[in-house]
Amino acid sequence: MMATMTSPMRAALDAAEAAARAGEVPVGAAVVRDGAVIAVAANAPRTLGDPTAHAEIRAIRAAAQALGTDRLDGCDLWVTLEPCAMCAGAIAHARIARLYYGASDPKGGAVEHGPRFFAQPTCHHRPDIYGGIGDREAAALLRAFFAARRED
Repeated sequence: MMATMTSPMRAALDAAEAAARAGEVPVGAAVVRDGAVIAVAANAPRTLGDPTAHAEIRAIRAAAQALGTDRLDGCDLWVTLEPCAMCAGAIAHARIARLYYGASDPKGGAVEHGPRFFAQPTCHHRPDIYGGIGDREAAALLRAFFAARRED
């Protein structure tokens, strides 16, 4: 429910809306440390011509730069869509403490779907995982975005 939605997910949803306005798949992410949002990013692979420019990767990069470290110990990642395998790998390498995500992604997700990245014995760091936060709004953004693309 939006009325009880936490501010990091609201920041991620706002970023997802900005991505949609830019013609990108509407996914947004926010990195939080000690209760403060330190980085927010939107999907931008098409805009940047970079297939790795997913919201999670961009938010992790911005947070690492802001903190001056490659390890985001004690940081949480809030993202509007279940992360893919690439982003799950980045989450593990960054040592994100907790992952909060909105909509599930049965087709491309890698947390509760597909490879279930964090459940693999080769995964060297596993964040605490909380899904379904803001899922209705996140899923609605995605549905509207793709429905509009089908009409074009």
